[in-house]
Amino acid sequence: MLERQCNECTLCCKLLPVSEIQKPANTRCLHQRSLQGCTIYHSAIFPESCRQWSCVWLFDPSTKDLARPDRSHYVIDPTPDYVEVSGMKISVVQIWVDPNHRNAHRDLALRKFLLDRNVRFGQLAIVRYNSTEAIVLLPPPFSPTGKWIEHEAVNVSTRENVVHRNDTEEHHG
Repeated sequence: MLERQCNECTLCCKLLPVSEIQKPANTRCLHQRSLQGCTIYHSAIFPESCRQWSCVWLFDPSTKDLARPDRSHYVIDPTPDYVEVSGMKISVVQIWVDPNHRNAHRDLALRKFLLDRNVRFGQLAIVRYNSTEAIVLLPPPFSPTGKWIEHEAVNVSTRENVVHRNDTEEHHG
């Protein structure tokens, strides 16, 4: 069991969208204060999606070699998403990357983490810079060259894009 805490890291408060408070991706949350954290954390208006969300770095022992998100410049989202390839939906890990550090996803420890997620094939990932811009990372086992492939994602959507959908509709991300 990991004994990690956020401490001064608040990168998720910047990178992830929060529909309940109309906070878009890659926008600092109005309720976040430097060195104080969330000013509404213990209040009734604290968003349910924030209440239920936790950074993978905090709880997953397989992240032991990864730097804290504010140091690595990326946040691994515990909510799986999918990409559609030739009509097939393939589960992917979501990685929210600070657009000021666009190459943070090239971190060797992160790449090893993704390979270790599925020992035989590795784990595909979607690297999100905001609500509409992302790339898909294909690990070497999925690549014809045997190297990592970074492929521009098209038709990208995120949690904030599904706010206007019917609440009973199943969606990912």
